[in-house]
Amino acid sequence: MTLPSTPDGHPRASNGHPAPAGTDAPLVRPDVTLPVRGGAYRRPDAGTVARLGQVSSATACAKLHGLGLRHSFVEGPRPLAPGYRVVGSALTLQFMPQREDLAAGDEQEYVERHTALWHVLEAARPGDVLVIQAYGSRFSGCVGDILARYFQRRGGAGIVVDGRIRDSGKIRDLGLPVWSTGVTPHYASQSELFPWAYDVPVAVGGVLCLPGDLVVADDDGPVIVPQAMAEEVVASAQDHEEWEGFSRLRLDEGARLSDYYPLTPDTRGEFEAWRSAQSSAR
Repeated sequence: MTLPSTPDGHPRASNGHPAPAGTDAPLVRPDVTLPVRGGAYRRPDAGTVARLGQVSSATACAKLHGLGLRHSFVEGPRPLAPGYRVVGSALTLQFMPQREDLAAGDEQEYVERHTALWHVLEAARPGDVLVIQAYGSRFSGCVGDILARYFQRRGGAGIVVDGRIRDSGKIRDLGLPVWSTGVTPHYASQSELFPWAYDVPVAVGGVLCLPGDLVVADDDGPVIVPQAMAEEVVASAQDHEEWEGFSRLRLDEGARLSDYYPLTPDTRGEFEAWRSAQSSAR
């Protein structure tokens, strides 16, 4: 069988790419069923999400460190606009490197609708935060305006991408909180990556994120909170946020930094009395 030729006269494989030199046969596609979907998982309950919603990413990261979890900060992604904040259940999407025997050729952008990128959006539930593994790629626009708009309409709370997005101005206009490493005009599979799997563990910014983990993201960046540790983080963070508020009051009144940040045994007692008085006054 004679394959169509490329502009330089080489035969073209059935996937739209040049066939290997010296052959006129298409690349043999591996026996892989895509998209890959992970197993069922449990999302955190709404009460846990609401309680964690009072915790900043900095405090969540610090408390996880104190509990023995050293890597929770997703390094790289920054908010598309200042002031964004989100707390929600992680809905995961994994990109993988493209390979010529799996690539979709000239119709690739349309083939995307059958990939994990489309499927994960259909799986979205209200309050989900889409967490995307993209290896910090500078050339893959993992999400654009239409997909972000659809995700938001399904109740999606935010997106964290270890890579780039496209249509950044339109996504900003949506008001959907997004954290990414930057922007690009490329569509998702235009360059070196391809949407591969969803509802699977992903690596983002050097951090492991499991489906159903909690994501806390604000101006300081995203933090991944394991679902099983969320309530412990909430309890510890509440005390931390309260004594920091007390310390700010005292410092604004002219107190010494070393007495109130962090609290000493004496000023801790003063804080407890202040907190008790505040509770009684409510």
